[in-house]
Amino acid sequence: MNRRDVVTLLLSTSAVSACSGMGGSGMSASSGGAAMAEARDLMGAMAQQSGRAAYTPATGVRFTARDNVFVKSALAVDFTYRNATVTLPTYEGVAPGGAPVRYIITEASDAAVARAMGLNYAPKMRMAAGTPGAMAVTLRDGRLVFPGNVDFAPEYQVMPGPPPTYFPPASFRPGAVGDAEWSSMAVLPSGVVLNVQMVGNASGAHDRVKAMDMAARTVTLSLLDGFHDGRQYYYHLVTDVSADLPAVLEKGVFTPRLAMAPTYGRSVAGDGSSLLGFSPVLNGKTVIGSGEDQGFSTSLKNGGIDPINVFPIPPRNDDASQRNNYSPLWDAHVSEWTPAAVAAGRQRRITSIRDLEGLVRAGDVTSASINPPGPGNAFVAGLRPTQAIINCPVIAQPDLPPQ
Repeated sequence: MNRRDVVTLLLSTSAVSACSGMGGSGMSASSGGAAMAEARDLMGAMAQQSGRAAYTPATGVRFTARDNVFVKSALAVDFTYRNATVTLPTYEGVAPGGAPVRYIITEASDAAVARAMGLNYAPKMRMAAGTPGAMAVTLRDGRLVFPGNVDFAPEYQVMPGPPPTYFPPASFRPGAVGDAEWSSMAVLPSGVVLNVQMVGNASGAHDRVKAMDMAARTVTLSLLDGFHDGRQYYYHLVTDVSADLPAVLEKGVFTPRLAMAPTYGRSVAGDGSSLLGFSPVLNGKTVIGSGEDQGFSTSLKNGGIDPINVFPIPPRNDDASQRNNYSPLWDAHVSEWTPAAVAAGRQRRITSIRDLEGLVRAGDVTSASINPPGPGNAFVAGLRPTQAIINCPVIAQPDLPPQ
């Protein structure tokens, strides 16, 4: 779907007033608590508007064990290599001024809410509540009322720089920008933090939207590949990014407010940070089909394909404790192959944090030149944080043959 088409669809679709009761959500009134009441309102309104039963373990899609889908409320996942997508339910929200918007929810900071809504559990997100990096929302008739908004009208643009790295781009512009009040860290009146992303409003649609069904309240979005623990197909969805250049490289909404979520360079549960360190590669090999292509250079040279970043852990939705270290707010620690390693032809795909640690010890990989001065992060092979947050909800890691 063309992003401009969504404008017509949204303007021609009147906002549906939904009752704030259960509305077919299938959740028990005995769940109790303000947070669960909010979840019931959201799910009930979505069920009434879509005509589709809200998520429960009984009504959710039965993905196979090999699919290894983390976000249980997903309606479909297509694992086609280099063209993977996820279809998610959309919720109706209210933008400043009262216009209807469409958004998705992928994580919750409360384990019971996450389980009930079929979301990833991300307790570290609670650290963003009460900081300038988050956005307080209200709930009206089962719809979130947002103080901020996203402008989807700007056209995404990027022109690669000169070889061999093609980085930095010769020119670039994010395709969507959040205003000063917008953040994907939405704090409910109960204090629970939801990871929300607006995917459509009167200005257009998210750059990763492949299709949107306004009547069925669904959206299909492109996924990115990655590596975790030596395994490929760590499929994640880039929603928004705290800095403009990474927003272009990852094709997410440029959300300046997200940069104020705490705290760069801290990645261990209990350290007060809402972030989790990971490592994109700056200057990997760029030849598609080699099995070794990776990094910003590859993406820039080849029309924005997946940079295939390196991640430390998957979601652990069965671990309801506060020790659960998963967060969708990924703290970038960009790595760079050293000139000596490049000259010797030692560039290859980095497949895990442990692999990265070995390459750093060997002197083949170091902190990228774009990373500002400061202490390294032992959680990410001692690399320095880049001070860019990429909101990447992890959708699935299927068991598939490597490519």
